[in-house]
Amino acid sequence: MTLLILGLGLWAAAHYFKRLMPDQRVALGKPGKGIIAVAILASLALMIVGYRMAAFVPVWTPPGFFTGINNLAMLFALWVYGSSAAKGAKAWPAYKTRHPQLLAVKIWALAHLLVNGDLASIILFGGMLAWAVGSVILINRAEPAWTPPAPAERPTYIRLAVITVVMLVIITGIHAALGVNPFT
Repeated sequence: MTLLILGLGLWAAAHYFKRLMPDQRVALGKPGKGIIAVAILASLALMIVGYRMAAFVPVWTPPGFFTGINNLAMLFALWVYGSSAAKGAKAWPAYKTRHPQLLAVKIWALAHLLVNGDLASIILFGGMLAWAVGSVILINRAEPAWTPPAPAERPTYIRLAVITVVMLVIITGIHAALGVNPFT
């Protein structure tokens, strides 16, 4: 669990650095972006390895019907994340919510908390949920003004629907390759 917790801490520190220590971030200049990128990649590696190595410590047993809720929530999380990707006009809900990517992380984390009742999962997904909530608070505090983007047209929605389904298939394949069936 130590690697998992270190990874979460590094992830949060790398992402919060700009907001909590803006002068130090500016002082790093352009090389600072590379340093932060390496820190984020290292945090991902630590979280993945730490999660995979963690002993299974049951905390609660999720009911079976949560699997369907999780899968629908994951489809929605992919849609929400992708809704912000278009340049200019945005798909729903990106033109209604200021932080669609962080909202998607919150949906993803909550969905995974529903179906994983072990300690490592609670630490990982609960930690990512806490990070996303904290990020929204820090961003809104630093930049209170927000102008919603214009709503996108139908072609953007069609592309987003196709990309969402393709991403769901890829993520399902990754889970299957790791020995996890997300549909059971």
